[in-house]
Amino acid sequence: MAVNAERFRQGMSYEEAKTKLPRNLPQIEANEGRIKLSESDLAPWRALPQTYNALVLVIDPCPDVYTNLPILNKIAQESGKLNLSIFMRDDNKDLMSQFMNGQYESVPVFAFYDQDFNLRSVFIERPKTVTTLRADKTRGIHEQNPEFGPVGTSASQMAEDVRGRYQAAINQMRSDTSEFYIGETIRELGEIAKELASPSATAKWWGNLVAVPA
Repeated sequence: MAVNAERFRQGMSYEEAKTKLPRNLPQIEANEGRIKLSESDLAPWRALPQTYNALVLVIDPCPDVYTNLPILNKIAQESGKLNLSIFMRDDNKDLMSQFMNGQYESVPVFAFYDQDFNLRSVFIERPKTVTTLRADKTRGIHEQNPEFGPVGTSASQMAEDVRGRYQAAINQMRSDTSEFYIGETIRELGEIAKELASPSATAKWWGNLVAVPA
């Protein structure tokens, strides 16, 4: 079933959604203070000829949710060109089924609609550039620490002391790349804004896609 105005209105505001994301909340609030939008970041959004509706799907907990949801909300607040309506993924499978990432229910989903609820663009999970960078750095961690095993080895298969050092290394890598992650999300969402300003018959999908929808 296509999204319409009535279904869109059933979602939550950003502040309401935060009450449904208790495990994400500490990181959401930490990221709110870290996100700085420049005039050039906001320019493509402020230049839009109309306000767009952004349908958002999330779960708790999820690093991509607590990183990217505050960015989208900040853009909405400072540009005045986005109406956000947020849904919990697992309670809204009818919506999730429209934005499958191949076989995966990847989140967050940001689906952008015009005022007539024509789907204009979709962003899923995180920028591909972030995935690529972190995969490269993860390979480096494994190469420098043979006791972690080959890339793809589950932490559950490691001895307890090795598992702790592995998780610490991965967490440090994610921390070290967090500014890049935030910057890339802001950049890619800006590209979506430019796309929204140019009428298109087919909505483009962005993000960490495993399969591009037909």
